[in-house]
Amino acid sequence: MPKVSEDYMQNKRKLIVQKAYDLCLEKTVSTVTMQDIIDAAELSQGGIYRFYKNIDEIFRDMLIDNRQRVTIKDKVDDIFAKEEDTEVRVILHELFDLLADFMTKELMGIVKINFELSVLSMNEPQRVEKILGSIEGTGNFEYLFQKTVSYLNKHIASGHLSPKIKTEEIITYLTSSYNGIEMSCIINHCYKKLPLMEWYVPKTQLKTLETTLYYLLGLED
Repeated sequence: MPKVSEDYMQNKRKLIVQKAYDLCLEKTVSTVTMQDIIDAAELSQGGIYRFYKNIDEIFRDMLIDNRQRVTIKDKVDDIFAKEEDTEVRVILHELFDLLADFMTKELMGIVKINFELSVLSMNEPQRVEKILGSIEGTGNFEYLFQKTVSYLNKHIASGHLSPKIKTEEIITYLTSSYNGIEMSCIINHCYKKLPLMEWYVPKTQLKTLETTLYYLLGLED
């Protein structure tokens, strides 16, 4: 077999990853097969194994590519860079706006894929751990959440905030509510069109969560 350049190998891997991503948008992650990717990338039956040993390696590179291609981390940093001169409520409002814009834009893309991976992890936890285990760094939501929790803890400790319940209860409420909003919006828009679907809009749902957080933190008007 003739040698090929590293650029050729990288371009082929990028093509395979892109086709896998496109398939994950058309189908659910759990139903995408190696044969689907082979057909979409127009590779021979054995040709794809020159680049990837199995489909989980492809999914891993797809997730890495997603994190590099679509990130809100710089925008999160820009918001927190103003925290010394900006009211807590303003900072939180900008974070919710950023999160709502991201979820709206990526609801049928990265958000859908990540949701399906979380469902897959319930049925095949070892497989998902294999896919995610070698990915370094944090995802968009994890990064925003970690920065926000640190920010809130600092202001609670300094007395700038007087929450109505314990901090850990607020944190678990936020994560549970966010996951529920994400799941409801995806189910209604990606899989099953239900009555009152117009209610399940990221901006609307997250606005309610934002208002509730203000109350829990003692920031209500």
